[in-house]
Amino acid sequence: MNPREVAAVLAYLGRLDPRTMRTDTGEARDQIAQWHELLGDVPFATAHGWDVREAIKAHVLASPYPILPVDVARRWRAYRRDRLDRHTDPTPVADPDDPAAWRAELLGTRHAVAAGATAPATHRQITSGGPHPDIEKRLAAIGSCIPATVRADLAKYRPARAAREAAIAAGGPDVLSVRCEWCHASEGEPCRSRRVGLDGRARGNAPRATPHPSRIDLAAAARIQQVAA
Repeated sequence: MNPREVAAVLAYLGRLDPRTMRTDTGEARDQIAQWHELLGDVPFATAHGWDVREAIKAHVLASPYPILPVDVARRWRAYRRDRLDRHTDPTPVADPDDPAAWRAELLGTRHAVAAGATAPATHRQITSGGPHPDIEKRLAAIGSCIPATVRADLAKYRPARAAREAAIAAGGPDVLSVRCEWCHASEGEPCRSRRVGLDGRARGNAPRATPHPSRIDLAAAARIQQVAA
């Protein structure tokens, strides 16, 4: 910002927070010089989300203390850091055999993104959208991502999962799809070995390789209801 823009910012701030107003000409001149010293490299506004007036308004609403020029400078630095964190360097169009041109293009793109002149390139950023429409079809075509031989070797290390998969493969119900009323294991969790002590409280909480019989009955009944529906 140049001194005229800094003066406009201070006038706007004075309307929001009269404590920052300077009525004396000399004090106002010194205030403009102080703010310009710290905010000379901070733009008044950019095309992509930065406006110094919004930063001032946010501070006035959030803090009971008068805003200082360093507060604005820190918000600008946080804005730059956030934009660069969301930016992925696109492949330069410069000749890769010319390192100087390649580096200059990368630095120019990053500077434009940090300054708010260009939007961050987020083409590699993870999105929050749902799965691809044909994901089920692809999974059905390729099958499991774990080879059958590896799955067999892992069975001894995860007996509960192995027993569940074997029961489903044999045409039985998915036992872990229902909650166990005996050990209170939630859906998808294996049953727990719980013994009742003399005081009536449950003892032990080790996972079981096989589900409780009552849970098997509940899963079978739930499957019958689904088929009937």
